[in-house]
Amino acid sequence: MPAVSVIIPAYGVAPYLGEALQSLQAQGHRDWEAIVIDDGDTAAVAAAFAPFADDPRMRLLATSNGGLAAARNRGIAAATADTISLLDGDDLYMPDYLERMLAALAADPEIGFVTCDAILFGLPARDGRRFSEFAAQAEPITLERVLSRTFNVFGSCTIRRSALAQVGYYDEAMRSAEDLDLWVRLLEAGWRAVLVPEPLLRYRRRPDSLSAATLPMLRAEQRLYAAAERRLTGRPEQAAAHAGLCRAEHAIAFEEGEALVLAGRVGEGVRRLREAGPRTRSPSWRALLLGMQLAPWLAPATMRWRIARAARCLSQATMLG
Repeated sequence: MPAVSVIIPAYGVAPYLGEALQSLQAQGHRDWEAIVIDDGDTAAVAAAFAPFADDPRMRLLATSNGGLAAARNRGIAAATADTISLLDGDDLYMPDYLERMLAALAADPEIGFVTCDAILFGLPARDGRRFSEFAAQAEPITLERVLSRTFNVFGSCTIRRSALAQVGYYDEAMRSAEDLDLWVRLLEAGWRAVLVPEPLLRYRRRPDSLSAATLPMLRAEQRLYAAAERRLTGRPEQAAAHAGLCRAEHAIAFEEGEALVLAGRVGEGVRRLREAGPRTRSPSWRALLLGMQLAPWLAPATMRWRIARAARCLSQATMLG
């Protein structure tokens, strides 16, 4: 039995899979097995895996397309180790990733999972920057802090198999935000989590990546927070789950309102934008919404201008750090 099973889902990442597997072969800790899950992208993934087929530690598991959560569950079911490490097919481990993460997990049997910082690459504005510069990562990792996003989930973590089994593995109904959902359920169950603060992984950001799909992500978060709020009835963390649900609902209203205005359905869009909470309650937004109502024929062009302006401001802020 290897010390750790590395689970690598692969759908739409065939051009990057070879780099991911090379980063695994470069690990200082060599007692591992890897299960690459072909999540219905058969020809492309098989071709990308072929150069690694002679490494006895690596296996290719061909499945029908079920999404990321299902692919990970299928890989975990085929794994033989008591420790599971996650690697997305377009990311890269640093050479000491497994050594550092396994050591942190072994420090205390009450630690259910370990996460780390990462170096971003793939999008020029953030190349070489740390994940923690844009998403807070400061211990302690508690259920309340994960729900409130004062500690942010990073998907490529290392987890005890017993902890996964206790909470029922990944929720395959989650087509996005599956990592956040899993972390919340692990912390609810009483498992501890620790952070290795060094960047032990290179985290590829792509415009077409799953996490770049804003509205599906927000709807998944809405489902997650609603379920957490129900489960946490009577616990102090219920307030954080409710606040998270409100944030998700407001953000969904904003995204849907923008889309409706751009589609020319100005009345519906303005109503939805007014449901977006504090984000559209400033004097400038109130004036903008009133202007859209008074001159609906100008509303789509006005919204395109606002979106372009916001994108420029975000880009400038990102470049300035």
